Amino acid sequence: MRLLASAGLWALLCLIRPPEALAFCGFYVGKADASLYNNASQVAVVRHDDRTVISMMNDYKGDLKEFALVVPVPVVLQKGQIHVGSKELFDHLDAYSAPRLVEYFDPDPCLVARRDIGVMDRLKSMASMAAPAAREEKSSLGVTIEARYTIGEYDILILSAKESSGLETWLAQNGYRLPQGASRALQPYIRQNMKFFVAKVNLGEQARTGVSYLRPLQFAFDSPKFMLPIRLGMVNGRGAQDLVLYLITRDGRVETTNYPTLKLPTGMDIPEYVKDSFTDFYKAMFSRQVERERYRVAFTEYVWNMGSCDPCSSDPLSPEELRQLGVFWLDGGGPVPTPYPRLRAAGPAAAILTRLHVRYTPDTFPEDLVFQETQDQQSFQGRYALRHAWKGDAGQCPEAARYSEDLRRRREQEAQTLASLTGWDIGEIRARCDLGEPRPWWDDLWR
Repeated sequence: MRLLASAGLWALLCLIRPPEALAFCGFYVGKADASLYNNASQVAVVRHDDRTVISMMNDYKGDLKEFALVVPVPVVLQKGQIHVGSKELFDHLDAYSAPRLVEYFDPDPCLVARRDIGVMDRLKSMASMAAPAAREEKSSLGVTIEARYTIGEYDILILSAKESSGLETWLAQNGYRLPQGASRALQPYIRQNMKFFVAKVNLGEQARTGVSYLRPLQFAFDSPKFMLPIRLGMVNGRGAQDLVLYLITRDGRVETTNYPTLKLPTGMDIPEYVKDSFTDFYKAMFSRQVERERYRVAFTEYVWNMGSCDPCSSDPLSPEELRQLGVFWLDGGGPVPTPYPRLRAAGPAAAILTRLHVRYTPDTFPEDLVFQETQDQQSFQGRYALRHAWKGDAGQCPEAARYSEDLRRRREQEAQTLASLTGWDIGEIRARCDLGEPRPWWDDLWR
């Protein structure tokens, strides 16, 4: 009775909540966050007009004295444009936007048959919505130190260079250990007259922070280019690499312009046993999609107005957290998202989050990522559902008997869906679901 009362209360809540928030009436039970992947970097990009704020969370593992980050930037950055960010903000972004698993519980079919048909139709339709610093020095290698700062635990240089080989030599002479092939990767950025943001860990300052990891670096600049350089990161990568991007804009969804951007398969019902192995499911499903597209696609995992969520795997980021990420237009530039989960922000979108997931190799992503903001504000999420069967007696009413007949067909469809998404063996899936061998296709014709 307690379970039945809870289910009834949930249905009532679905009815009284505002229609625009009724994307999904389900119970969130798990998520697939960035921690699933061994070689995954996370980058948050805030963009409006020509202003860009980039925060980079590296997955560096090793001796801190060996760490060096080299990022091409379009202009010489001033000290006030560079900050040390917060790992907690990335954790919150990841938790909020991660693909998720939800579960539903089938109602008593006998009770459903006696409910008002108009109310049931309404529930069914709702559930389906788903200024540059002075130059310091110049060397014969053609490298110029445009600026030098210590910010937090990082010693930072802004460099310009005439030749990639000269820049590679200069970095090596000054204690930066570069991987083989760095000169070739640097050359395109030098031809574009870009500068180089170079960060190294100041071990003394790092010890004072009291944290054992490298905090994210954040820098802001004005540029007409809406892009992210990824080619340098490939130089020292081992095999395919994962990049999770959180792109926050004011007006709509973000997509790549020089590579296809596809939405992941979503909204599928999968077998109940996946609840205990959702991370395995998602890793297998994502890998299969990547392989089908030959590692040449950016996948959309989430698009949502940051003032809402449904179902909520984490509360939306607060206005203060958004400002820390660089969402500068909240101060008088647009409505501030409501801090309350599940409620859509009033008025035009204040901050749209697009989560893109890219798995790439040097051969499949030979160009840097170039983005464009669209006017599309349609919500999207990687979402997979478990539907728990009603446990009553099939003889209670005619509807219960029909429900039992339909249930096996539904379970078979869930098994087929799981096999198609993951490539897992259909026989093993059927065994886990206690389905046995499937009936021949003509069996239902005689019913």
